[in-house]
Amino acid sequence: MKIQFFGAAQTVTGSQHLLSINGKKILLDCGLNQGKRKEAFEINRNFPFNPSDVDVLVLSHAHIDHSGNIPNFVKNGFDGPIYATSATVDLCQIMLRDSAYIQERDVEFVNKKRIKQNQNPFEPLYTIQEVENAMSHFVGIQYNKINEIAPGVSLQFIDAGHILGSAAVLLEIEENKKNYRFWFSGDIGRPEMPVIKNPVLPSDLDVLIMESTYGNKLHQVSDEVEEEVAKLINKVAQRKGKIIIPAFAVGKTQLLVYILHKLFDQNRIPVLPIYVDSPLAVDATSVYRTHPECYDRETYRVFIHNYEDPFGFSRLTYIRDVNDSKELNDLKDPCIIISASGMAEAGRILHHLKNNIENHRNLILFVGYAAQETLARKIMDGMKEVSILGDVYKVNAEIIIMDYFSAHADQNGLLEYLKLNKLDKLKNIFLVHGESEQSLPLREKIIAKGFRRVEYPKKGDAFEVG
Repeated sequence: MKIQFFGAAQTVTGSQHLLSINGKKILLDCGLNQGKRKEAFEINRNFPFNPSDVDVLVLSHAHIDHSGNIPNFVKNGFDGPIYATSATVDLCQIMLRDSAYIQERDVEFVNKKRIKQNQNPFEPLYTIQEVENAMSHFVGIQYNKINEIAPGVSLQFIDAGHILGSAAVLLEIEENKKNYRFWFSGDIGRPEMPVIKNPVLPSDLDVLIMESTYGNKLHQVSDEVEEEVAKLINKVAQRKGKIIIPAFAVGKTQLLVYILHKLFDQNRIPVLPIYVDSPLAVDATSVYRTHPECYDRETYRVFIHNYEDPFGFSRLTYIRDVNDSKELNDLKDPCIIISASGMAEAGRILHHLKNNIENHRNLILFVGYAAQETLARKIMDGMKEVSILGDVYKVNAEIIIMDYFSAHADQNGLLEYLKLNKLDKLKNIFLVHGESEQSLPLREKIIAKGFRRVEYPKKGDAFEVG
């Protein structure tokens, strides 16, 4: 078996790992690279291998950094099946269409300037029609069901506890009269997080590709967080400010709504309007409602058994129409606005930041990871002035980062992930989806536990296993 790393290698975006087994090629994830726009566009447009040579694509979950380049992959010649959980298929239906819409709109805007300057127009990475073509390749599979996807290769999706439908990939491989248990973690969730089920720990592995996003970080514990969120909301409401929360439309938004619902029901936050301003988040929440099989016990106990919607309550308004979104700019009273994207690289959040970041009464609350060079990362890193939609704005609003809402396991969770494996059997561990300051300290911790080979591959690295 040969493993080649083409994305999320010493970075956190663009997940792509290519396996060669028994003469067949299996791609794990096909994500969009995010960061500097021109550089990312070129990386996304040009695959480092021929898509038509790949036989099978296995998708761990629907987040765009794992799924977002699939339409381009199909456009460039891939013609095989794309295996994913049923919930992931449903989320990709809306997320990939949204991604295409944003790309088409952005290119349209840029081309207006290029045409005036007598320059050749750009083409989007892919179109909505090309998303439709890609979706015809998807095959939905239930968790824990065994499916043969190539000669000598059987696939199981195991709950990863990251977002709805997220899965670790277990491949049972027979090659050259040897048997291997291969595991790709996808993105690993956190056991104490609400809404969806906990991640399942792998056991008895021979090969592991594991994410390392927070390999050198410890998250806050859940009991402290609800109280901290309540205090923040009360403080900002008292000073007549707004709370602006950049959040991914899938996963993060539903988690925030769930927690705000609990705080509101318990009278721990004031009566103020809460808006989810993202058409994608509206659609994604509808998908969440149709997959209760993914919910954890607490969600059933607190909401479902009481015939309540975890993602809807009286003070909450979901906004789809662009004119309704624009009206939020005129609000003078305290409110909470949750909007995509989480890294503040596109979407309506840019307008909310533009209109609110210079007011010292307001709070910009970051609740997730932001890649280097993104607007969210620049604000999180303390820049005093930032460019938003072509204009420069002073960062006068209060900035707070709460890592509790991260859907990624921290260092303790990642080390716990290994505990059911034997040192003399799991001889190949590859750390991906992490920047060096996170991944390398984790690598040292894993080696200290006695695991022999722990690699931190860079883009293009290839390894023979077996």
